[in-house]
Amino acid sequence: MASNSINPGAHLAAMRDATPLVQNITNFVAMNTMANIQLAAGASPAMVHAFEEAPEFVAIAHALTINIGTLSPDWSKSMLATAAAANKHGKPWVFDPVAAGATTYRWEISTRLIAEKPTVTRGNASEIMALTGHDSAGKGADSTDAVTDALQAATELTGVTDGIVAVSGEADFITDGKRQAVIRNGHRLMPKVTALGCALNGIIGAFVATGDDPFAATVSAMAYYGLAGELAAKGANGPGSFAVNFIDALAIIDDEHLNRHARIELS
Repeated sequence: MASNSINPGAHLAAMRDATPLVQNITNFVAMNTMANIQLAAGASPAMVHAFEEAPEFVAIAHALTINIGTLSPDWSKSMLATAAAANKHGKPWVFDPVAAGATTYRWEISTRLIAEKPTVTRGNASEIMALTGHDSAGKGADSTDAVTDALQAATELTGVTDGIVAVSGEADFITDGKRQAVIRNGHRLMPKVTALGCALNGIIGAFVATGDDPFAATVSAMAYYGLAGELAAKGANGPGSFAVNFIDALAIIDDEHLNRHARIELS
């Protein structure tokens, strides 16, 4: 049951009413999946990443997401310029520091993007710990640290970004440095499908673009996404059928269903 303090169904309904345009600078692996997921949820995706147009395009978008999964010098230049442009135009943006601690280059670009103060930073436990200088044991884009190991790092990171930090895992943790939420929706098959984690950024971006409170919007988006995973698992025979079911579930869930089944704990 959703907490009385956050109404995730209202955030879902507001997002669908607005059909926000979300600009995504994401990785090659995630583009198609991410676009389909945003469309199913009710948002409008735009995969605009070239330096020559991405900083200009963000002026007409409602939100921006940046994912460093398939990082390159050209994309890094575009990411940094577009994040700065989003701030200039007052557009919320979501940062996914994929494998931030895996290489020096990734860590350097991640820290430069963090300095641009993303509205929401979302990653797994190892990524969030790497961003704050904590010892982590990530394996590429996969986390080998538990969400509970990253709670202190997440709170520390909010002090750097002045924004929201979300740690994805078996139970998701979200904080703005003062408020905290744990979300217990989700399913074990979700990490078995490539790009589902990356695509979550687009859903968070859509919710944050249409909500007055980025913390509540992020919590609502992640509860909605986790609930879709639970519905998708019903009747799925494995990761392949789960992936198809997941897109359908995002479209099927309505505000009432989300309010009944979101498992959000606030503190």
